[in-house]
Amino acid sequence: MGTSRQLERVFKYKDEVLPDVSGSMTELQIAKYYSDKHPALANATVEGPIIEDGKAVYTFTTNLGTKG
Repeated sequence: MGTSRQLERVFKYKDEVLPDVSGSMTELQIAKYYSDKHPALANATVEGPIIEDGKAVYTFTTNLGTKG
């Protein structure tokens, strides 16, 4: 049997890459953490992960500024 390792998590919001602040926090807790800098993240949804360059990449999306 092989050894499994946990992938490093990376979070993206718009064009910004946000590093993981704590492996013990959920993805939504990370969004809330960054909501001080990006208030829209207080109500964000999380997409992913998508594996890119050996990292688990999550994308934060919001509905602010959209109609319909």
